[in-house]
Amino acid sequence: MMTPMTAAATDAQAGTDGVLARLRRFRHSRGWLFGTMLVSACLSLIASFVLSIDAVRLAADPGVDLACNINAVISCGTVGASWQARLFGFPNAFLGLMAEPVVITIAVASLCGVRFPKGFMIAAQAVYTLGVVFAYWLFYQAMFVIGALCPWCLLVTVSTTLVFTTLTHVNVRDSNLFLPPRAQAAAARFFDAGLDAIAVTIWLLILALAVVTKYGAALFG
Repeated sequence: MMTPMTAAATDAQAGTDGVLARLRRFRHSRGWLFGTMLVSACLSLIASFVLSIDAVRLAADPGVDLACNINAVISCGTVGASWQARLFGFPNAFLGLMAEPVVITIAVASLCGVRFPKGFMIAAQAVYTLGVVFAYWLFYQAMFVIGALCPWCLLVTVSTTLVFTTLTHVNVRDSNLFLPPRAQAAAARFFDAGLDAIAVTIWLLILALAVVTKYGAALFG
């Protein structure tokens, strides 16, 4: 026979399970995934726009004092004047101006109910994978070669990470990537369990810790 206390505890547990189940469904919903993608892509586009303006200003006057030239470490000018900032012969930020509107279009269309063909989503995954690799190459160069950080570039690194994660989540959820059955099942379990959110959070914290560990008080000097 169930006592009143046991019944209350059971009801409370059932209520908690119900809330967690709704949160889990919401996190896997199109609204959350493509909403996150949209916000992240918009932030990356804003950063790319600012960096593009700064690149034009640096081209006109290499000695210009940019607003985010805060100290020897936090210096957009130092990063922007490096060869890494124009790897392809033009400012890297121009790539963001071209790529992020495509991501924004995908996110908005998907929020409105559009379902893109698998081939299109595979192409988007491949192109954005190259983009996130490039973003982390630039982060590495800034950290360990250039020796200076650009706040807008760091925003691009974080936002591209979030876009890549949500795009991968969508493609795994919808079985767009033509993975082998075992790999597809393992990837689906990974995202279903919310391990992607944990992994991304830990990864971004590691990046922040790496920056603080390397530069320490010089970040605020």
